[in-house]
Amino acid sequence: MSEENSEGTVRLDVPDHLQYSPDHVWIDASQDPAVIGVTEYAADQLGNLVFLDLPETGTQVEAGDEVVELESSKAVEPVVCPVSGTIAYVNRSASDDPGVINSDPYGEGWIMKMTLDDDEPDLLTADEYSKMLRKLG
Repeated sequence: MSEENSEGTVRLDVPDHLQYSPDHVWIDASQDPAVIGVTEYAADQLGNLVFLDLPETGTQVEAGDEVVELESSKAVEPVVCPVSGTIAYVNRSASDDPGVINSDPYGEGWIMKMTLDDDEPDLLTADEYSKMLRKLG
């Protein structure tokens, strides 16, 4: 699903198979461990990323914890984890080249993979997230 601007041109990609948090974090819980990253909207708002502070693998996190810090020329923003679980992997390639999050937020720009504690996290569908983005407009 893609978000459209007033001219009808595609502005943001919101893949249908992912779930989203109101904090602009996506999760692909269909994989095990689940893959987590920031949305294209979040990456666009931050601008060109220059630094990514990743957590240690094996770290136990709770939903709502700030687990990653993204730094751009504009701001430093925490990534709030939308789920509880244990961090199984972190994307060292994204740490070496944070710009991959800007260029491919739903692919090579993933941030971490987690073994989830809760099989049913309370997240938004692609349609619900798109509606929220329209309100931010």
